[in-house]
Amino acid sequence: MFAETRADENLYLPSISIVIPTYNSERTLGLCLDSISNQDYPKDKLEILIADGGSKDKTLEISRKFGVSKIASNPLRTGEAGKAVGVELAKNEVVLLQDSDNILDDSNWLRKMVQPFSDEKIVGTEPLCYTYRRHDPLIVRYCALIGMNDPMCLYLGNYDRYSYVTGKWCGFRVDETDRGSYILLRLNKKEVPTIGANGFLVRRKNIRSVDFKPYLFDIDAIYELVNMGQNQFAKVKIGIVHLFADNPRTFVRKTYRRIRDFRYYSKHKMRKYPWNSLGALPVGKFVLYTLIVFPTVRDSVKGYSKKRDRAWLFHPLACYLTLLVYGIKMLSTLG
Repeated sequence: MFAETRADENLYLPSISIVIPTYNSERTLGLCLDSISNQDYPKDKLEILIADGGSKDKTLEISRKFGVSKIASNPLRTGEAGKAVGVELAKNEVVLLQDSDNILDDSNWLRKMVQPFSDEKIVGTEPLCYTYRRHDPLIVRYCALIGMNDPMCLYLGNYDRYSYVTGKWCGFRVDETDRGSYILLRLNKKEVPTIGANGFLVRRKNIRSVDFKPYLFDIDAIYELVNMGQNQFAKVKIGIVHLFADNPRTFVRKTYRRIRDFRYYSKHKMRKYPWNSLGALPVGKFVLYTLIVFPTVRDSVKGYSKKRDRAWLFHPLACYLTLLVYGIKMLSTLG
């Protein structure tokens, strides 16, 4: 999909604070921390900050096993609150926002991701894609192939990882310059892609310049930075594993939580990103495509022609489940 990058291209190795929000994360946290411990990066330049929301499983035991730098309490429990806790505690030059279900898929991952920071104008970096692995569960493979966890974003155009359906990493018009191992982005405030999560690195001084407490909403933070003129980012030509959901029940649960949280925080005027600016037409397009089925099947076939995997069969169902969950939540709110 893109050319390999060389680890020895990067001579700039800033100190990194790795922020990982957790809550009953034993299923994936060991894999996440193991991938960090295997990084070919100076250990004295790394700190791992766990912001835990009161886990009842083995999350804290696993964290101590890997010798994380600090385990902090996250009384608000959500991932966004955990990110805020971690960013406030971070001491190093660069902050990595990594979820507990993210795996760094290469021992040189950190070296490659910090390379663009040698350009002082670049605020943050993010992997270009989700890493596709044949042995992952079907839904994990599907999300890696489509390049997102919410299939509605495919039709809104607002996604931020390479999609085999479109052959692009985003459906917006973005000012891009290919710099070999990464793509330089100059974002404008009218169309800001949903970057900022699942392996996003940002200069500490920049992320602390936004209103990140008590909740750090990644896309809101990026939107604030762009509006402040800090608009240069990099999409590095590597991937990151995201173990989003290993079965349909988990997919539905996380979809419900996404719309529930969005509605709650929007109602309390805690969100800054202008989601309404996307317009009703793309949403209507998603609803229509899902209900008549053929367009979603067509997109599955298009994706399958580029990367053959039976995981594409999940796309029409994923669209239907997403529409169903969003619709039920919207109706319950109106009631």
